[in-house]
Amino acid sequence: MAKKSKAAASVAVEPAGTPRMLEHYLTTVRPHLEKTLGTTNPHAIPKFEKIVVSMGVGAAVTEKKYLDEAIGALAQVTGQKPIATLSKAAVSGFKLRENLPIGCKVTLRGRRMYEFFDRLVAVALPRVRDFRGLKANAFDGNGNYSLGLSEQMVFPEINPDRYTRPQGMNITFVTSAVSDDDAREFLVAMGLPLKKEGEGDAAA
Repeated sequence: MAKKSKAAASVAVEPAGTPRMLEHYLTTVRPHLEKTLGTTNPHAIPKFEKIVVSMGVGAAVTEKKYLDEAIGALAQVTGQKPIATLSKAAVSGFKLRENLPIGCKVTLRGRRMYEFFDRLVAVALPRVRDFRGLKANAFDGNGNYSLGLSEQMVFPEINPDRYTRPQGMNITFVTSAVSDDDAREFLVAMGLPLKKEGEGDAAA
């Protein structure tokens, strides 16, 4: 019996079932894109490749604890251990040396990617004060979209008693789309609240 219990305990703790947003993509978004884009080739239909979440922590130059706090907060938000990002050049005016840790980032794929996107759209963005939609033109010309959040507190996983210092973050959705228009069609179908072009540039 002891051996059986030990074997059971070693099973991966990943939750069972398909993430809600992946299910939404497979059953609703992909058929919609097949019609809209006029293709049945599964390799031509846009999808997520990865989501990169990063935090720049300039204050870490003088106070390392701020970087430690950012790493802890990012881990809470994404469910994955972040890596530190290093400065690329020295700037004497800011007391910045080359290869100094001044931020952190996480690259999400698979289940965690879809679960993070779900929490972002369903929970975090609606908690942004005076939120009226995301910029429609924040694409990079290659089908990838980036947005910025001014503080991490919009994620309910963050304990405001532990993380008292507001810390912004950047989120980049890397897609397989061949154009910004195809990526926009995909992201809107997935539920990302992009403003329609011409409605102004309000952002989170």
